[in-house]
Amino acid sequence: MSDSTLPRLIDLSHPIQSGMAIYPGLPAPWVEDHMGFEGSRGHYAPGVEFRIGRMELVGNSGTYLDAPGHRHRDGVDIGELPLEAMTDLPGVVVRVPVAGGRSTSRERLGGIEVAGRAVLFHTGWDLRWGTPDYFQGHPFLTEDAALELRDRGALLVGMDTLNVDDTTDALRPVHTLLLGAGIPIVENLRGLAALPDQGFRFSAVPPKVTGMTSFPVRAWARLTDPAPASRRPG
Repeated sequence: MSDSTLPRLIDLSHPIQSGMAIYPGLPAPWVEDHMGFEGSRGHYAPGVEFRIGRMELVGNSGTYLDAPGHRHRDGVDIGELPLEAMTDLPGVVVRVPVAGGRSTSRERLGGIEVAGRAVLFHTGWDLRWGTPDYFQGHPFLTEDAALELRDRGALLVGMDTLNVDDTTDALRPVHTLLLGAGIPIVENLRGLAALPDQGFRFSAVPPKVTGMTSFPVRAWARLTDPAPASRRPG
């Protein structure tokens, strides 16, 4: 892809579909018509019709953001998160191919500027989305990586897997540390291969819902540098 044809906006979200598989043990989302075109006709003038949909889902569906209240009782919820915590953040991609191992430790962050940035971990795991393999043996961050991100001033952390933690570890240290420091987490990202390592702005914005501590987002990157895209992990 030449610089002149480089896309300026890149969608980093999985679509939410009725009945799709999500985190094991959680119910699938359900999307349906509350009122279809035909059923609406009696409410309006002849020839005028509308379609109104409804959905039922848990907050951890599709590509979603965790607010601090997801882990900590005194943490803010989705509706209380300020826009500047999740919108138009300078971003950096850390390439950690799963072929190099499931865990990403602090050593992989050496020399990468994370302060004041959305730090996105590209493992390539998103290519398994929609298959049973996506939920088995996924890549994750280690506790010392979370400490490094917190202590070096990361603003947001995202990953193209179903969880930033090793789900066999019931302590969930990465969620505990990052959300405890007020750093939102975005999970189930996709398409990070299309981003340059840096030179972009990242956004992941849910609706302003009071009482929800995780919620689906439309995540995207806005490219700011004419750097080549289409990268592979590593």
